[in-house]
Amino acid sequence: MNQQTVSRAAIATFAIFAINGFVFASWAARIPAVTRILDLSAGEMGMLLLTIAVGSVVALPLAGSVVARIGTSRTVRTGGFTAAAGGLLVSIALAQASVPLTALGLVFFGVGIGLWDVAQNIEGAAVERHLGRTIMPQFHAGFSGGALIGALVGAGLSAVNVSMSLHLGAIVVLVSATMLFVPRLFLPEAPAAQARKQGPQASLAKSRSAWTEKRTLLVGLVVLGAALTEGAANDWIAKATVDGLGATEAAGAVMFAVFVASMTLFRFFGGSFIDSYGRVPVLYFSLGAALAGLILFVLAPNMVVAGLGAVLWGAGAAMGFPMGMSAAADDPARAAARVSVVSTIGYVAFLAGPPLLGFLGDHITIRWALLAIAVAIVASILTVPAARPLPASEHLGATAT
Repeated sequence: MNQQTVSRAAIATFAIFAINGFVFASWAARIPAVTRILDLSAGEMGMLLLTIAVGSVVALPLAGSVVARIGTSRTVRTGGFTAAAGGLLVSIALAQASVPLTALGLVFFGVGIGLWDVAQNIEGAAVERHLGRTIMPQFHAGFSGGALIGALVGAGLSAVNVSMSLHLGAIVVLVSATMLFVPRLFLPEAPAAQARKQGPQASLAKSRSAWTEKRTLLVGLVVLGAALTEGAANDWIAKATVDGLGATEAAGAVMFAVFVASMTLFRFFGGSFIDSYGRVPVLYFSLGAALAGLILFVLAPNMVVAGLGAVLWGAGAAMGFPMGMSAAADDPARAAARVSVVSTIGYVAFLAGPPLLGFLGDHITIRWALLAIAVAIVASILTVPAARPLPASEHLGATAT
């Protein structure tokens, strides 16, 4: 494959990651406003956020088979348009202050994000293999950079009291326009052609068997802690700042932006560290930094110290998810199935964990509830060795045990 095609696909993949991050952060940065509009407690808002997880948990285990059947570009488009439809429904629901309609819209949003995420990670891993160097963290830096812009936009719109309905309506237009054009630049859809040749049962069997592989499940546990760390910050760092430090909603959104800025910076430069020191040592450092930053944020007596904790927390959360995706995709022949499994495990934590923290927050405040994440981070640290690159003898469909 010529270099121009690969370079074009890399740019397109980066853009898709960035729009994904922008969309998610545009929602996450304004969760305090949604809570106020719908007049919900932290626990009730946690239950509402759980509907996103429900949609994603339905979509994620099937995403690998979908990618194998129709290719990454079509799967990204399907996910993007589904997420846009969910966003439009949420926009209408918030204008009416309807909790049930908001929940329905978030289910569609979760389904779309799930399909979109697995497909973009499979495309990113394919581009990484063709380039011959570590670039997956930079794609996730695109996600984080998009999230940073989304968080800043959310903070600005919150400060000037722009309605959530108008905000989400604009996001729907952006996503729809992106999906029409950008995925056309992805790598040729060889996986789809191969899957059509094999038939749907072969694709489904390959996807199911990935759930029985010890290494794949352990990589999923590594990603679980990293994903919960990132997801909890996305959903709750703004509200924890507002409730725990008496800050304004705009200041809470800025704290979220500080976290995302730190994560983006470390993801952008992280590839060179992985190439120099290896995947496992960098994972140990990342998860350790996330644990230290989380504790510092929770125990912080003021905004300055909390901000320092958010910087360290973001730096630590930067590398776990992208390195887990690379580890899952070490063998190209099994990449779709394994990335689907690892993504499912990670996104269950990313999406379902934060709502559960909301329930805990009803009893001990959301700021102190964040300390529960430390347990998952420690568990991930213990399973880091599973992410070592596969030897060549275990490629071409070999099962890692």
